[in-house]
Amino acid sequence: MPLDYRQAHFLLSAAEPSQLPVDEGAEVAFAGRSNAGKSSALNAITDQRQLARVSKTPGRTQQINVFPILDTHRLIDLPGYGYAKAPAAMRTHWQKALPEYLENRRSLRGLVLIMDIRHPLGPLDEQMVVWAAAAKLPVHILLNKADKLSRGAAGNTLQAVRPKVIAHCPGSSVQLFSAQTRQGVSDARTKLDEWLLGGLK
Repeated sequence: MPLDYRQAHFLLSAAEPSQLPVDEGAEVAFAGRSNAGKSSALNAITDQRQLARVSKTPGRTQQINVFPILDTHRLIDLPGYGYAKAPAAMRTHWQKALPEYLENRRSLRGLVLIMDIRHPLGPLDEQMVVWAAAAKLPVHILLNKADKLSRGAAGNTLQAVRPKVIAHCPGSSVQLFSAQTRQGVSDARTKLDEWLLGGLK
């Protein structure tokens, strides 16, 4: 039976992966550049307006936010990356902490990577894919803001991005998405169900 993502709620913000809930059950992490619309994507998937705080100022998410759906299932909102004004010490901290989280978190089932379809697969996006591949973690990419392109242009970008991602991380998947129009929300939930309700590692 599919999970009801409308039940997701805020539990805590963690400055360190060690502050996360007990490493049991199943969770999926969301990551993306600070201007890719990660918070809006999370809100669309959970059918909530303000589960993840949306700000006109990029870089708002600078800690790990935990959103349980059930006691044993969680969505994890990772700090947005690529925010130039973030303090250097903070950037250095997450450069070390994020790959460790991806590598060592036993309950982590997959990484949802949100990209602006107009600027996909930047160097920092590729770094996240490489880290996930090193952790043998599947990646599902949401090409967000698909409503900003024509159907043909969006389809062309999808076809261009997919083989590049699979080359880095075999078994990965890519889809069109729009938090604004809710395009692709059902497909994203299906992928989350696949990971969260699948067998344990």
